[in-house]
Amino acid sequence: MDRSDKTTALEISREQKEKLIEQAFQALPRAYAPYSHFHVAAALLCRDGEIYMGCNVENASYPAGICAERSAFSAAVSSGKRQFDAIAIVGGKDGKVQDYCAPCGICRQVMREFVRPNEFLILLAKSPSEYREYTLSQLLPESFGPENLEMA
Repeated sequence: MDRSDKTTALEISREQKEKLIEQAFQALPRAYAPYSHFHVAAALLCRDGEIYMGCNVENASYPAGICAERSAFSAAVSSGKRQFDAIAIVGGKDGKVQDYCAPCGICRQVMREFVRPNEFLILLAKSPSEYREYTLSQLLPESFGPENLEMA
């Protein structure tokens, strides 16, 4: 499957976006961040309409921690899902969301493994009605993905 075609983000209604953001906010209290105190949560929309939530889980051995976005993708993939349309991300110090929380580089690369960059919608939210929209290709331009290995 060619994940790099030049289509645009899938159409998702405002109501669907707000519901996805609300799900991310519901997951925020589950974050385990005793070291950074920066809580992050994500809600991942599968193509079939199911939503998987994730939160960051820190560890005293810092590299062993996992980000909210990767947590949501891991839950979905572990349940057999492989097609995704959007993710909502919220986060803030001590779980208080005051600004937009963008995914780290590793999370962007994990997303890239499973989605078409120009179609996958990323919602960064301060509230269910106050959010910014990006495609993965906007946040991870000129990315490396599975199709690059097929060319080798």
